[in-house]
Amino acid sequence: MITPIELFAQQAVNGLSLGAMYALLALGFTLVYGILELINFAHFNVFMIGSFVGLIVLQALGIAGQSVVLHGAPLIFALLLALIVTMLVCGILGVLIERFTLRPMRGVRGPMAMITTIGVSYILYNVVLLATNAQALNFPDPLATQDFDIHHVVIRAKQILIWIISLILMVGLDQFVRRSRLGKAMRATAQDAEAARMMGVDVDRVVSTAFFAGSALAGAAGLIFGLYYNFTQYSIGYSAGLRAFTAAVLGGIGNVPGAMLGGILIGLIETMSSQYIATKWADVIIFSILILVLVFKPAGLLGALAPNRS
Repeated sequence: MITPIELFAQQAVNGLSLGAMYALLALGFTLVYGILELINFAHFNVFMIGSFVGLIVLQALGIAGQSVVLHGAPLIFALLLALIVTMLVCGILGVLIERFTLRPMRGVRGPMAMITTIGVSYILYNVVLLATNAQALNFPDPLATQDFDIHHVVIRAKQILIWIISLILMVGLDQFVRRSRLGKAMRATAQDAEAARMMGVDVDRVVSTAFFAGSALAGAAGLIFGLYYNFTQYSIGYSAGLRAFTAAVLGGIGNVPGAMLGGILIGLIETMSSQYIATKWADVIIFSILILVLVFKPAGLLGALAPNRS
């Protein structure tokens, strides 16, 4: 019989897996907001499209059914290729969204740019809705038989894979922003875009890079969603995206480590609330905690209030 401590540990494992996905998705929100002070609501459905792209790549590699199990090098190659292709496709989609719908509105005051991202999000949503006839599609589960039982706490191989992928991508992004020349240009643009432009920074390139990186991470999160839940559907962007946006705000939107922390916390809160209270109360608890944090620390857990740029 499983003990209360083992049950708590099991839900912590599940929460870390969900949190890793939310953190990757939250990073896209925080990158764009940090530079443009814009909430990119199209990000919700870039994530959704990422799950479909990952599914298409895995099917093209012959992993078409949930009963298919690969081992060794073929499995590693298939998952790595699916991850790379998904991130590239979503990254390019993010750049196209910025270039053709948001760049022409650069400098326009008011909520028009944000409203534009909502419109783009609905276009993506309805394109996939019509293309799939509103049907959920089964995702392959190539790691279905690889489970580890440690004192009645089951850790699935796909959870370990999720942790590894997420950790590599999050640490990689953090080091890129901190140490690379382009990352420093991103931080300079986030501080003062006009001053950065006068110092020779190509602001358009920096913004495109932020959209590419954020959308690529959303694609990785979409693939992770499919592998974790073994399905994808046109509607997944809303629920996961809203939680990821909450994670970005909770950690301190515009702050890369804050998005990571917020994602992990939201994942843990969701699983613990579902286990110890009720699944239907999970969202109530998540948003109640968010409100309390913002009341007492408006910038989020790791954020800092900055003067208005206008």
